Amino acid sequence: MNFITKLFQKEAAAEAEATKGSVEEFVSLVRVYYQAIMAMNLGITNLNILPDLKLFKQMLKVPTQNNKLGAAEKARVKKVLMQDYGLGESFFHEMDASVKRSCKKPQDIQSYFIQFQGFSQELFNLMGGLMSLKFRFAILFKKLLYGQTVKTVHEIMTRSEWKDVSVQKAAWSVRTYANRLGYSEQWITDFVYNVVLLAREDQKREAKEKRKKKA
Repeated sequence: MNFITKLFQKEAAAEAEATKGSVEEFVSLVRVYYQAIMAMNLGITNLNILPDLKLFKQMLKVPTQNNKLGAAEKARVKKVLMQDYGLGESFFHEMDASVKRSCKKPQDIQSYFIQFQGFSQELFNLMGGLMSLKFRFAILFKKLLYGQTVKTVHEIMTRSEWKDVSVQKAAWSVRTYANRLGYSEQWITDFVYNVVLLAREDQKREAKEKRKKKA
């Protein structure tokens, strides 16, 4: 079932137990926020250009505000991200500024998402390698996990030399992407922490499903 459908059903039925998120849900919501900003800034009216926003809008039946696509959708998805994932205002301010700086016309949208995808892939591959041993223990405690995430992100963004040449190249690549997109260490930390935390929940659900199938 699509995550947006779940969100809609949760609101409509006022379920007592909140549905836990997943990596896919979180990243999809972030993409919806990006696309809402793009729609507002660029005056886009064709929803087919922004598929994630289109699905979010249709499933949650979000009405267009003041005949301007993106405004109501941005407010709605921001509320979900703040309430369900504990993100602060600064996280969204950086996203707003990033899109404003990089997307001057509709043709820039695809380029922006290609850059963001490259940034995310490089970042998580690098984080996975650097935190592989620490991760197994830190994942048991949220505060410890957040602290290790802060430390590792800072190292990636500031360390000048690495013993492993491939790691050094990856770190430089992440810094280049972050500079182009305009993201700070704090933004990167919050983004990574949520994805890693949700990955743990995904693994728990998968393990639970496997146990059910074997039973």
